[in-house]
Amino acid sequence: MLKPSGSMMALLGLIECPEIEGAQRISEGMAAKVLAADGTALTNFPSHFSFRITASLRKTLTILPEDSVTSTLEPEELLTHLKFRMRAYDGLRVREVEPESVQIIGVPADVPYDERIYRVQFAIKGLPITDRLVLDVLTPEGTQLTHFTFALL
Repeated sequence: MLKPSGSMMALLGLIECPEIEGAQRISEGMAAKVLAADGTALTNFPSHFSFRITASLRKTLTILPEDSVTSTLEPEELLTHLKFRMRAYDGLRVREVEPESVQIIGVPADVPYDERIYRVQFAIKGLPITDRLVLDVLTPEGTQLTHFTFALL
């Protein structure tokens, strides 16, 4: 829930990464691994992938959230000013990874609308599949709205 407006915002996330289509996680305890569609073992995350994030003010929620976020922006304006931060965790070590690009796809930002779709693209090299990636969705003021996790192993 957005305050002070009282508007409800739904956030949905999807990973876009053709390199992992058809991949399978083979669970073998400590020897667990991820196999690509061609059967080769993956040792690193793909070097390019994107998150597709939908932010909507439409009445799609069936369960009311317990959390609220205060923003100085009107809800429709907030939809076009979301910020993103990705963190890569290796055990207790964490590092931030900057997006290669962030773009609104679909309805242009200057057209009034109650939903926006973002493509947040990343280019990373050599990140092991044992890491855990977390994409934070933030208000322009830096308040976290939600997060999405991307883990292969």
